[in-house]
Amino acid sequence: MEYIYSAMVLYSAGKDITEDAINAVLTAAGVEADAAKIKALVASLEGVDIKEAIASAAISAAPAAAAAPAGAAPAAETPAAADEPEEEAVSEEEAAAGLSALFG
Repeated sequence: MEYIYSAMVLYSAGKDITEDAINAVLTAAGVEADAAKIKALVASLEGVDIKEAIASAAISAAPAAAAAPAGAAPAAETPAAADEPEEEAVSEEEAAAGLSALFG
């Protein structure tokens, strides 16, 4: 998460989101930066209008928040079987929506 946060700090400060800038933010925060993660983050944000992503995330989050009843209890979690590994398959659309939600 600190990689996304560093990009948000740079965006909020009006700075370019570059590999060097993210590395500088992470280093200043005392995080040992992983160059591959930084490169992947910068590549994933290339061509993304962050202001638009924030606006669309806020709009899409509002109906979901309104749909949940105020006093609803969370669904009970069932423990996963010890033999079955958890799978985390995410489509490109879900990944893009998740990324835009981070900026909302």
